[in-house]
Amino acid sequence: MDSAAERLKKYREMRDFQRTAEPAGGDAATTPGNRFVVQRHRARRRHYDLRLELGGVLISWAVPKGPTLDPKVRRMAVHVEDHPLEYADFEGVIPHGEYGGGDVIVWDRGTWEAVDTDDPEQALADGNLHFDLFGEKLAGRFVLIHPSRDGDGKQWLLLHKQDDHATAGWDAEDHPKSVKSGLTNDEIKAAPPALWRGDLPAAEAEVRLTPEFTPASPAELNALDELDARGSWAVAGQKLALTNLDKVLVPGRDGEDPITKRDLIRYYTRIGPTMLPYLVNRALNTHRFPGGIEKPGFWHKEVPDHAPKWLHRWHYEEADPDDVQQYLVPEGVADLAWLANFGALELHAWTSRIEDVEHPTWTLFDIDPGPETSFDDVLALARLHRTALEHLGLIGLPKVTGQRGIQVWVPVEPRYTYAETRKWAETVSKTIGRTLPDLVSWAWHKDRRGGKARLDYTQNVLNKTLVAPYSVRPRPGAPVSVPLRWEELDDPDLTPDHWTIRTVLDRVETVGDPFSALLGVEQKLPKL
Repeated sequence: MDSAAERLKKYREMRDFQRTAEPAGGDAATTPGNRFVVQRHRARRRHYDLRLELGGVLISWAVPKGPTLDPKVRRMAVHVEDHPLEYADFEGVIPHGEYGGGDVIVWDRGTWEAVDTDDPEQALADGNLHFDLFGEKLAGRFVLIHPSRDGDGKQWLLLHKQDDHATAGWDAEDHPKSVKSGLTNDEIKAAPPALWRGDLPAAEAEVRLTPEFTPASPAELNALDELDARGSWAVAGQKLALTNLDKVLVPGRDGEDPITKRDLIRYYTRIGPTMLPYLVNRALNTHRFPGGIEKPGFWHKEVPDHAPKWLHRWHYEEADPDDVQQYLVPEGVADLAWLANFGALELHAWTSRIEDVEHPTWTLFDIDPGPETSFDDVLALARLHRTALEHLGLIGLPKVTGQRGIQVWVPVEPRYTYAETRKWAETVSKTIGRTLPDLVSWAWHKDRRGGKARLDYTQNVLNKTLVAPYSVRPRPGAPVSVPLRWEELDDPDLTPDHWTIRTVLDRVETVGDPFSALLGVEQKLPKL
C-alpha cells in the first residue's frame, strides 16, 4: 500500500494552498481511525463527497445526487483523488477560481466498517466493497460497485441494501443542514465560521472568522446563586463587584415570581453567545432601570468613570465636544454581566460597526402599532414586508419586539450612507403602506395617527437604534425581543411578547437563532 504522502500527491498538485482554505494534509497529529464524512459541496455543480478513512487518507467519491437510504435507488459515484484526514472537519468556502471553488458543509459524519472482508483495499481493487455506516443521517449497509473497467474507470455505483435502516424515497436534499454547525450551505457561504490554512499543521489550521462566545459556566452560575445581596463574582475571566442582587427589577406576570437583578445577570450571561454577534464591534445605547421598571428609566450611553478598566470601550472621535465620547462595545459575557448589574434592561446596538460608523450593515423596518392596531394587523403588515423583499430578491427576517410590534431586519453591504438606506426604506415602506392604507398613518406623533400603525423607516439614522435581538424589554414578566422565521408569523399562538427571560433559552436550544442566517450577509439594495 502506498504511503499517505504518496497518495496525497495528486490532491496537492491540484490545489494552490496560498489561495485555498483547504488543508494540505500530512499532519501526524491527526489521529487515525475509521471515520467517514459526507460533505455537501456546491462548486460548479452541487454534489455530495463521500469519504472513507483508509490507509491514512480519505478515499473519496463525488455523488451528484447524494447518498440515499432507499434500497431501490442506485447513485452514480465518481471516484476522485484521495483527501487528507483533516479534511473530514473542513467546513467553509474554497475560493472561486481554485479547484472545487465553492461552499462546503459537513453534511454527515461518523464511523464505518468493511463487511465480509479483512482487506477493504483489495475489495476496492476488485470493484466491490460492502460496508456499514454509523452516521447521524446515514446508517446501515452500503455497497460501492465498479460495474465496468471501460472508460476512465472513475464511475462507480453507490447503493443501500435492504435492511432495518432502509427507507423508501429517502432524499439527501430533504436534510440540508450541517451536522457540525447546524448551518446550511447558504449560511456557510454568507458567513463562513472558519477557514483552513493549508500551510499550517492541522492543530492550528482552523482559523475562526467569527468570534466564539462562551456562556457563564454551571460553576459560575452556582457561584452567582450563592452570593448574598452583594459580593464579588468571577465570570469569563473577569471579576465584578455585584450589588443589590435581590432587588426586584421587573414584576412577574401570570402569577410568576418577579425578576431580580440576579435573574437579569443570569439571563444575559447565558444568552450571551447567541446575542453577542449582534453587539460586537458596535457602540451600545442602554435603557437603564436601576430602581426597577415601576420607576422611570433613562437612556445611558457614556461609559462611567467608575467602570472597570477591562470593560471594552470605543472613543467616538467624530462626536461633538458636548456629546457622548466613550461608548461601551460588548465583547463577551462579562460585559453583559456588568451592564445587567448596572440596571441596563434594554440593549440597543448601532447598525454600523465602529470601524465604519457612517455605513450601516442593517436596513431596518419598524412596524409601530397604534392604539387601534391589532396584532393581526401587525402580522398583515409584516407579511407585506416579506412579499416586498422576495420581489426585490433580498433576504430579511422579522423579529417580535417583546412589546406590541414587529421589526424586519435586512442585512446590507456597508457601502450605503444612512441617508441612502433611510431613503430606500422610506420608498419600500410607503409602497407597502399604500397596499393597506386603512392600517397605516405617516403622522410623526402618535396622537395624530388616529390609532393607526406607523411604518417607521426613520430608525435608519446614525446613533438611532432599535432594540437588539434577545434584549429584555421593561414589561411585566421581562419579555424578550426574539427573531423569527417568516413561517412563524402563521403560528396562532404567536404574540409579540410571547417569550420571556424564563422561556427564550429553551426556544434557542430547540430551534436555534433564525437571525444567524443573516450574519455576514452583504446585499446590494436594488434601485427603486
